[in-house]
Amino acid sequence: MPIARFFTGILPEMAERITSHAPDDYEVTVHAPNLSEEEQIASLQNADFLILFGTPPVDAALKAATNLKLIQLVSAGYDQLNVTLCQELGIPIANNGGANSIDVAEHTLALILGFYRHMVAQDGHVRNNQYKNVNNGLDTFTIHGKTVGLIGLGNIGQRLAKLLNALGANIIYTDAQQASPEIEQEHHATYTDLNGLLQQSDIVSLHVPLLDSTRNLIGAEQLAQMKSNALLVNTCRGGVVDQPALTKALQAKSILGAALDVLASEPPDPSDPILKCENVLLTPHSAGVTFDTWSRRGEFVFANLQRVWQGESPKAVVG
Repeated sequence: MPIARFFTGILPEMAERITSHAPDDYEVTVHAPNLSEEEQIASLQNADFLILFGTPPVDAALKAATNLKLIQLVSAGYDQLNVTLCQELGIPIANNGGANSIDVAEHTLALILGFYRHMVAQDGHVRNNQYKNVNNGLDTFTIHGKTVGLIGLGNIGQRLAKLLNALGANIIYTDAQQASPEIEQEHHATYTDLNGLLQQSDIVSLHVPLLDSTRNLIGAEQLAQMKSNALLVNTCRGGVVDQPALTKALQAKSILGAALDVLASEPPDPSDPILKCENVLLTPHSAGVTFDTWSRRGEFVFANLQRVWQGESPKAVVG
């Protein structure tokens, strides 16, 4: 009988939507992230699989998990996990294989539209008897005809490209490796380098993992290359952007603004100056979280575990 441990802090109802996809012969137990080191070790000692969403186990627990065949992430990101130690222990790591790409792509589009149309401010005008203080068209925009630069054309980037294609945007992208001609043609996306993307784009949207090579990928030098009317959107990881440099650019209004689902510190310090910038739209790292996402994630998670249990290689390996 395969033994799977699920370390997570999500609501029990959401955890149930994931674990409901487990085959009947699986033993699956759900654990809150506040287990002590001893409890983590005891839980993982005989486990075949660790399903993880949120805070990872301590190193001692990973070292004690001598039977572990796969760490399966429910999320796309894996920057909190000690990947180096897992590699040393021979434990493969898989992410969710793009199971939340629909949710993040839609949220990214919502951020663009929300910023472009000043949705939050206009809602406030209606509620506060300022109905006549309507948009005059001088500072709201359409996506149609804009050049959108995608930094990363993976699962999420490709989903977003399809949405933007439907709205009449021109898509350019950059990535560590250029996509195949078939993918480029399918998504009407043209490859360019980072500098070219920054200089051409009306909207720059980030869709890369947080690695040593992507930390502070967008800093003062990169922001200076962007158009003065360009919007920066980040729904991947806060560390991909040099936040103090972005704050200065927003304060100086050297770019149009930013729409951010992620920040350098989460939750942010209430005194963080980026919170005082009027030309930024913020959401609380919620792009990938919808009611519908959990079933998609659960289906992928247990299909991947079953592949490994049957002697096949896991999909979506990241470490």
